[in-house]
Amino acid sequence: MITLTDTAAKKVSDLRLEEGKPEWGLRVRVVGGGCSGMSYELGWEDEAGADDSVVEAHGIKLYVDQLSAPYLAGTEIDFVENDMLGAGFAVKNPNVKSSCGCGQSHKF
Repeated sequence: MITLTDTAAKKVSDLRLEEGKPEWGLRVRVVGGGCSGMSYELGWEDEAGADDSVVEAHGIKLYVDQLSAPYLAGTEIDFVENDMLGAGFAVKNPNVKSSCGCGQSHKF
């Protein structure tokens, strides 16, 4: 389903420690919005919802709701640092058919 690179896992672990919540998991979902129709949303979650899929990668729990799961199949999350754009999580999703010019929203 979803995987994290070593770099992304390290960043998530570091952020959890900074927040004082080392047990938190990462909620990954697809939401409507943006110029191409759908975008990704990442956030903290302390436990799975009743209908969530839970994947563990590098000791980090990833929570995915039923509606987002088909869109996220085969997705890899990385953490990248770019001199021009700054740093952030990059989502590599084989299900994306097209993206907007800024790369923030997608069509599946």
